[in-house]
Amino acid sequence: MTLVFEADGLSCPIVGTDAAPRTMAALAAVLPMPLQLHTPKIAGSHIFWHAPFVEDVEGGVDVLSARPGAFIYWPVRQFLEITFAPLQAETAAVTVLGHIDAPVELIADLGRRLRTGAGRRRFTGTLRMANGAAAPAAPAPEVPAALLHARRALWSACPADITDLVTSRAIMHPVGPVMQAESEARVLHESLWWVRSALGTEAEAGLRVAGCLALDKAAVRLRDFCHMGDTAGILFRCREAMADPRQPLGAIIDESILVAGRIGAWIDLLIPWNDLNEAYRRALSPEREPT
Repeated sequence: MTLVFEADGLSCPIVGTDAAPRTMAALAAVLPMPLQLHTPKIAGSHIFWHAPFVEDVEGGVDVLSARPGAFIYWPVRQFLEITFAPLQAETAAVTVLGHIDAPVELIADLGRRLRTGAGRRRFTGTLRMANGAAAPAAPAPEVPAALLHARRALWSACPADITDLVTSRAIMHPVGPVMQAESEARVLHESLWWVRSALGTEAEAGLRVAGCLALDKAAVRLRDFCHMGDTAGILFRCREAMADPRQPLGAIIDESILVAGRIGAWIDLLIPWNDLNEAYRRALSPEREPT
């Protein structure tokens, strides 16, 4: 399968692999895919966007060994990404889905623009099949209809209570609530992946309790500390489904992962990470030390 990645004036073919058929099928089912690009905070030399599906690693490759130009799926981060240079220190197994068929410098240039512009403007794009074909859509998951509707609405547009995070000018606002909310969503996303990894090896009742606690904790923090009542309400819906033994646990965990990942992604897009990093470096510079 040959794909086309388009973003910020760049059009780049991606030659897919046949070594990850399960993940490629999940990807094909959601194409064409609108993209909102994110800049990395730790690994450095890649661009990424969030995947609207949940799959285990397939033919796992150490992320640091992915060569420049690789197109990969990073399950526990739920990222689809393109690398453009050796990555910085990270430890993870990823699925290699293909490689760009273009000079890697094009992606590197986009990565530099993304790093300096993230949080200031939205970098959007599209991933599609080269021949314009569309695979059959994946069947709807076996989850409550209200939860499925809420998740799809969350993926289609950023909730107002997330965009409102940057409008407050109270003491230590907006950076306080924005960073708190982003951290809560990220930790919840990782916690749910941990719960998912225990499916089949740990008792279902215990996994439901663990998932409920993680969802409750994040939802309460978003509602009570960050004034994100509507977004927290989606997490409470996930919690209700997680606690219901009549609901299939695997499907509910996957749905909750999609919800938590998308919440974190929307908040991440509000943060000018490069500007904050440069300001932090300046604040720590020796010439600013008190005498």
